[in-house]
Amino acid sequence: MNLWFRLLYQLMLAPWRTRLRVLDSASLIMRCWPTDLDLNLHMNNGRYLTLMDLGRLDLVARTGLLKTMLKRRWRPVLGTAQIRFLKPIGPGQLFRLETRVLDWEGKWFNMQQRFYVGKVLAAEATVKALFLGPAGSVPAEEVLQALKGLQANPPW
Repeated sequence: MNLWFRLLYQLMLAPWRTRLRVLDSASLIMRCWPTDLDLNLHMNNGRYLTLMDLGRLDLVARTGLLKTMLKRRWRPVLGTAQIRFLKPIGPGQLFRLETRVLDWEGKWFNMQQRFYVGKVLAAEATVKALFLGPAGSVPAEEVLQALKGLQANPPW
């Protein structure tokens, strides 16, 4: 995580943002800054992945899981990420990052993250993530129990 100011900003705002449930979509509005650009003057491919960290952190904070994570010393870990770039995000452009949990199995949470410029989809990613605790991988059921959330996968 090399976006310390964005990270601190999101963490400071999280308590005042709408509380979310596990399957709700979290949305962040951001701007493409000069430090986000590559030589082609659009957002660097690697920057998308870094900003997706912020989206997942926002979802974790707004569901109330962040306190439990800190207390139990759980760390979120990304296992895989697959991303499609559809439209470049240019300098100064506002964009929206939407993050949502699709489903879970065993220790893994499958999530979708989408970048929009206005109403146009600019990039779409599917990620597989888990939580690591002091004793190893934390089962999804344990994470959901900490949230007092769903125990079964969504119907879709």
